Amino acid sequence: MSTLEIRDLKVSIETDQGTKHILKGVDLTINEGEIHAVMGPNGSGKSTLAYTIAGHPRYTVEGGSITFDGQDVLAMSVDERARAGLFLAMQYPVEIPGVTVTNFLRTAKTAIDGEEPSIRHWGATVKDAMGKLRMDPSFAARNVNEGFSGGEKKRHEILQLELLKPKFAILDETDSGLDVDALKIVSEGVNRAHEETGLGVLLITHYTRILRYITPDFVHVFVDGKVAEEGGPELAERLEDEGYDRYLVAQA
Repeated sequence: MSTLEIRDLKVSIETDQGTKHILKGVDLTINEGEIHAVMGPNGSGKSTLAYTIAGHPRYTVEGGSITFDGQDVLAMSVDERARAGLFLAMQYPVEIPGVTVTNFLRTAKTAIDGEEPSIRHWGATVKDAMGKLRMDPSFAARNVNEGFSGGEKKRHEILQLELLKPKFAILDETDSGLDVDALKIVSEGVNRAHEETGLGVLLITHYTRILRYITPDFVHVFVDGKVAEEGGPELAERLEDEGYDRYLVAQA
């Protein structure tokens, strides 16, 4: 069983005002097949955790470790992390002008697997995956994220997830900006990947609405760069009723 293990992780970034310490000692273990929801108020460090795992150069790791099946993730380049089985669905996917969805997906699959997929089989696989996500076939000829709506960008992220078949997915506010129909479709895609491949999921969100469709095994509340409380799905239900005020008061 694959395991992503985070121990005493401390992370900072450089700002115009100087060094800002964001993560202040995070401990988190995600096993293959588990769904972990990370919740918390704005500025609590949730997205920093996601981008640090993925290897964003803006973030400086000042202490602690991230290991994936015993391998030192922090020693890996971004592409090595992807090939090892880590996947990040970004909160704000970037546009890539001049690169079609078709070419992007095929290039990514080749980079991950180390060999090109057969054109005939790959075309049928992509078409099937797009159909499940209710994506029009013409979408494949468009440039990546260029002119996409918020819902189209998020569906494209989940399309990548289903086609690249990582071991662990970090979903950074995938529910952000989605209407109810798009939220259901995106959630169905995540659940399919989880059920079919045993995908481990780190789901970052402010709100509980996506947790109505993707049921977490564990819920972690982030406040001021640390895990303030942990529990099961019932913790998310309590947050729906109570919000984060009691954690913020405790930090004051």
